[in-house]
Formats: sequence, structure tokens, C-alpha cells
Amino acid sequence: MKHLLSIEELSTEQLVDLIDLGQELKTKREINAGKYLPLANQCWGLIFTKSSTRTRVSFEIGVREL
Repeated sequence: MKHLLSIEELSTEQLVDLIDLGQELKTKREINAGKYLPLANQCWGLIFTKSSTRTRVSFEIGVREL
């Protein structure tokens, strides 16, 4: 999956796969604290249509931690 614009566009199988992947990544992060960096050497940009400090800060922290 390259882009996720709406959960409604996902099939049941894709949704289950996405949830499984999230659980797998969370487990790897807990086991390898500070060593598992799936976003290493990537450049991320965030674009929001409305200003939302809480959302922006949450995304920034999540990307920085990963």
C-alpha cells in the first residue's frame, strides 16, 4: 500500500494486514528499545490542511522516535 487516504477504501484483508503490521512493529520497538529504527535515513514531510498543533506535534514526535 503506497498511500492511505481513507480506511473505507481498504478491503477487510488489507485492514487486517495493516493491524497485524502495526502489532508487529510495536512488538519490535518494545523488544529492541532504541535499536529498531524503521524510518532511519528517510526524509518525511507533513502537510496539514488545517492548523493543529496537537496533531502536528504528535506526528513530529512519532517520526522522530521511529
